[in-house]
Amino acid sequence: MLQYNINFHGKTILVTGVAGFIGANLAKRLLNEYNDLRVIGIDSITDYYDVTLKYERLKDLYTFGQRFVFVHESIANREVVNKLFAEYHPQIVVNLAAQAGVRYSIENPDAYIESNIIGFYNILEACRHSYDDGKEGVEHLVYASSSSVYGSNKKVPYSTEDKVDNPVSLYAATKKSNELMAHAYSKLYNIPSTGLRFFTVYGPCGRPDMAYFGFTNKLLAGQTIKIFNYGNCKRDFTYIDDIVEGIIRVMQHAPERHNGEDGLPIPPYKVYNIGNNNPENLLDFVTILQEELIRAGVLPIDYDFEAHKELVPMQPGDVPVTYADTTPLEKDFGFKPCTPLREGLAAFSIWYKEYYN
Repeated sequence: MLQYNINFHGKTILVTGVAGFIGANLAKRLLNEYNDLRVIGIDSITDYYDVTLKYERLKDLYTFGQRFVFVHESIANREVVNKLFAEYHPQIVVNLAAQAGVRYSIENPDAYIESNIIGFYNILEACRHSYDDGKEGVEHLVYASSSSVYGSNKKVPYSTEDKVDNPVSLYAATKKSNELMAHAYSKLYNIPSTGLRFFTVYGPCGRPDMAYFGFTNKLLAGQTIKIFNYGNCKRDFTYIDDIVEGIIRVMQHAPERHNGEDGLPIPPYKVYNIGNNNPENLLDFVTILQEELIRAGVLPIDYDFEAHKELVPMQPGDVPVTYADTTPLEKDFGFKPCTPLREGLAAFSIWYKEYYN
């Protein structure tokens, strides 16, 4: 296992996309566990999905008082990003701000270029200039990539050693671009950076555009749910607490700086998968979700599930399977996501019942 080389105590951590599903849970965990660190959060709070969920997540963070600072802006605004770095001097940066969603990237590509490319470029530039005038600057940049970068790779499980040169959506292309941009900046400016390829994150107060949340809304409304690829898709569903645990462990070890034989920096750069390493068939997933929704009282016990499902072909941009090889994460950080799907969907179902009454 790697030895941690970053101590959180007394640090200022910038979390972009802090009103998002992962960002809010990460910030809350950090603030809960380390009473002498400060989180600076930035989020543009777009209306890609119901903004009341984003404000619900922020409510918990405001309870930490002055240890949490929220900036309602977009990282695509370079002036705002530069001002944030100049004012707060974050030692650790976790970039989770991004326009998410595979299918939406077909409908609204501009949002992906603005947030995922221009926004990330602004973060990289700010990290670069954090070292100006001999300052210590950013100790570690951690950023969100995605399992989507694997495209239609036939080899499973997906390994970070695999070539990922054939994205099947613009979203995937932007995430691969992030990895390439981070590598270039790590090489040129010796910025320690780690990319995390997330695999289908789910849990309470998650994103309504994700299947488990969307299915629940439709079933409750008596609508028919569409199960793509005739139910033959497999997804490596990863519970939110596992994702946050993985991020926090990775944050505490920045890739070491070394020079090569030419005297130039060897990029202090790493990429890891964070997934459950146990892909679930979509039909099995839907069955478990139905059972847990009934158990939580969201759906009636006699709900006619068969009458509300439709098997349909694959959607453009989708892939038939996602499956994470988490061996490097286990080897370097002693951690492997392991929350069973039923346990995670049960937690979501209970939250859904309480939140929507």
